[in-house]
Amino acid sequence: MGTNLDPVSERDEPRADSVTWIGRERGTPAASAPPPLTSAPQQQDGGGRRRQLLVAAAIAVALALGAAWWMKRGSNGPAATIAATDQQTRQTVSVVSPGKATVSSSVSLTGAIAARYDMPIGNEGDTGRVIGVYAEAGDKVKRGQILARLDDAVLVQQVNRLAASLEQARAQAALSAAEYRRAQGVEAAGALSAEDIEKRRATSVTDAANVKVVAAQLAEAQARLGRARITAPVDGTVLTRNAEVGQIVNPGGEPLFRVASGGEVEMRAQIAEQDLAQIRTGQAATVYLTGLSQPFEGQVRLLGAVIDPKTRLGDIRIRLKPDPALRPGAFARAVVMVGKAQRVVVPQTAVMSDAKGSFVYVAGEGDRIERRAVTVAGVNEQGAIIASGLSGAERVVASAGGFLREGEIVRVAAP
Repeated sequence: MGTNLDPVSERDEPRADSVTWIGRERGTPAASAPPPLTSAPQQQDGGGRRRQLLVAAAIAVALALGAAWWMKRGSNGPAATIAATDQQTRQTVSVVSPGKATVSSSVSLTGAIAARYDMPIGNEGDTGRVIGVYAEAGDKVKRGQILARLDDAVLVQQVNRLAASLEQARAQAALSAAEYRRAQGVEAAGALSAEDIEKRRATSVTDAANVKVVAAQLAEAQARLGRARITAPVDGTVLTRNAEVGQIVNPGGEPLFRVASGGEVEMRAQIAEQDLAQIRTGQAATVYLTGLSQPFEGQVRLLGAVIDPKTRLGDIRIRLKPDPALRPGAFARAVVMVGKAQRVVVPQTAVMSDAKGSFVYVAGEGDRIERRAVTVAGVNEQGAIIASGLSGAERVVASAGGFLREGEIVRVAAP
């Protein structure tokens, strides 16, 4: 077998990716001739421009729709949308516009109820034993009424003896006086000497003086007997009773009874130096007792003449009408009215304090929180009385101010 192979030219091999152009000279019909090479790129370029136009139109429509939606969403622009979103996250607060009201300026003080005239009653006589008690604490007594009685058996006998001695002295004085008169009758006849007459005169004078001595001794004994009976020196109310049957009492010892003269009571207290300057005698006062809702009307009757240099306090006394509920020793609180003025009154929960002093939060322009320093003049049933710092037209945050910060924007709740 021969190995000589004729070489095959690549031009003679058909290729799938090659394009064979057949000229007119080969007799190929013109209708079957392929289009020129430039026809395909021209068709592709026209379709691309069409697609680009469609995409551009779609983008323009989308932009127009987006712009319309954006304008409808927030007519004020982006700031309004941000504000609307922020509005949902703001804290809601309640505010009040307090205005001004007529308030009474007052001074508060504390003290105790006491009898206006507290009279201690004890034993004024000799040492004795109590054999009877006739009054209890709280009883109304009259002047001279017996409260207690001491053992007076010895004193009664002394009075009886002196009474008999007085009778004897009077009889002797009468006899001496009669003898002196008879002596004077016979003096002219010379029946008696001048010496005898003088003796009878002296005896008459001595016996008359003895009557006075015995009478004084009897009066003393009767007084001592009277002191064995403990009596009320005035009309009033028995406050305390320390006497017991069988008790030995000494003169000048512990009082057996304490009596409020006339049943009059008052409130005694001490007041600060700066407040004392605002109070005058005759001003009205209202007194409150612990455990009682009923107020008691009173009047300032006395102001202390001096101020304690250590405590800087002065005394004050308030006159009260007698009432069974006003028991001496009871704790009391008084409010003295010193004047009236126009003041701003805010809820007590609106006032806060820190190292800088008392303050309130105010919802200012744009509902932004502002701090206002205030001076609190006092507190009444309506709230805290503001002496300075507010005009009354502000919107004051009523409560929960501790959760806010100065400069924070809040949402104000409807009234």
